[in-house]
Amino acid sequence: MRLPLTTTRRPAGRSRLLLAALVGGAAVVALTGCSGFQDDICGGGEYPVLAVGGTGSACVPDGEEPPKGYARYPEGKVPQQVDDKWDVYWRTHTLDENGTVIDAPDTD
Repeated sequence: MRLPLTTTRRPAGRSRLLLAALVGGAAVVALTGCSGFQDDICGGGEYPVLAVGGTGSACVPDGEEPPKGYARYPEGKVPQQVDDKWDVYWRTHTLDENGTVIDAPDTD
């Protein structure tokens, strides 16, 4: 004797709500990309340093001095996240050997 097959069905309203939420979420991601997220310049326990005379940078463990050829960013002008105000600024500026802010040399 065969038993009838049964299926479990979700109420139609719940399925439509779930579908609408997924479609809405996908639309938000498609339209905004990752614009709400920014990567940190350095990881936890590190701070950024600037190459003297150039636009390079590095991350140094907290409590350590910058390596030779690098300096701390001037106070209040430290980039925190990729593409933030100071990250963009330091792409065209640097420090000379005296710690004075100067225009960065052309990299063309």
